[in-house]
Amino acid sequence: MAIRTSSAEWKGTLQAGAGTVKLASGAFEGPYSFASRFEEGAGTNPEELVGAGHAGCFSQFLAVLLTEAGYTPTRIHTTAAVHLREGPRIALIKLRTEAVVPGVGEEEFMQHAKAAKNDCPVSKALAGPEIRLEAKLVQ
Repeated sequence: MAIRTSSAEWKGTLQAGAGTVKLASGAFEGPYSFASRFEEGAGTNPEELVGAGHAGCFSQFLAVLLTEAGYTPTRIHTTAAVHLREGPRIALIKLRTEAVVPGVGEEEFMQHAKAAKNDCPVSKALAGPEIRLEAKLVQ
């Protein structure tokens, strides 16, 4: 299986310093800071990147489960709201997904969505925080 690499560099103190995060693929490189992580400053932050990875993993895994069940998903759109709390710690991740999947019923769709939440590799890696799912089948 593939090994994926990302890197981060931080210069300075927590509040006055700044850093950059970079994907080895070159698909993304961006700044992060105290303000972008703990306030509303410009730049990204580790929680936002975790959320992007989790949303992407969940969407792909749900597509696999639906395909294996005989359906062809047209669109799966997922957001991941990563809640950073005192500590600091990631205390909650809320996945919200909407999918267009011709032919699947609501009950079966929800079974696959719950399975994807529990079994996608990023969900398994992040098993510490509570992960909530809100799924919607769009007709």
